[in-house]
Amino acid sequence: MKRIAVYCGASSGNSPIYTDAAVKLGDWLVDHDLELIYGGGGVGLMGAISRQVLSRGGSVHGVMPKELVDRGAELVELAELSDLTVVKDMSERKQQMMALSDGCIALPGGVGTLEEIAQAFSWARLGNYEGPCIFYNVAGYYDPLATMFDDMAAKGFLSQEDRNKILFSDSLETIHSFMANYVPPKIRGYQQPQ
Repeated sequence: MKRIAVYCGASSGNSPIYTDAAVKLGDWLVDHDLELIYGGGGVGLMGAISRQVLSRGGSVHGVMPKELVDRGAELVELAELSDLTVVKDMSERKQQMMALSDGCIALPGGVGTLEEIAQAFSWARLGNYEGPCIFYNVAGYYDPLATMFDDMAAKGFLSQEDRNKILFSDSLETIHSFMANYVPPKIRGYQQPQ
C-alpha cells in the first residue's frame, strides 16, 4: 500500500472529536509512509487531514472537480498540495480517486462521503476496485450503517463473505491489520434463470 483515498467532508461536524480523528488519521498516514488522496478542499475534515499530513512532511494529492475549483473550494491548500488533479465533475473525481489509491477510508461525513465509500465497495464486488474499504468508526458514528450491512447479509442481499470484506473500526491498528491482510472479494457473477 502506497496511497490511501480518504473520503471526508468540507464540514467538521458538531464535535471536536471528528477533527481530532482526522488529525490522528493524518498522523497515521505519515507514520506509515502513505500518500493521502482526498477531495482537495481546505475546509472541514478535508482541511484538517490535509494540513496535518502536509505539516508532517507527508504527500497529499487532491482531486477536485473544476466547478469547485472555480468557486475557490481549495482555499489555502492549493499552493501546498503535492499534486492537484482537476477533473470534469464529481463522477470523474470518484473514479480518479479510486484509480490513484490502494485502499480507502471514510471519516465521519455526510451523504457525499457515504456515496464515495459505498461506490468503492460496490466496485470492489464487481472487480473494478481491488483496495480495502474501511469506515473509520469514530465514537460509533457508523454503528447504524454497520448494522444495516449486517442486515443486508442476514436478509440475503449481501453474502457474509462480502460483508466481511468491509471494516467498521475506530482502531487504526485494526485498520492497518485489515489493510495488510486484505484479499479482494470474488468477482460477482450472475446466473441466468433456467
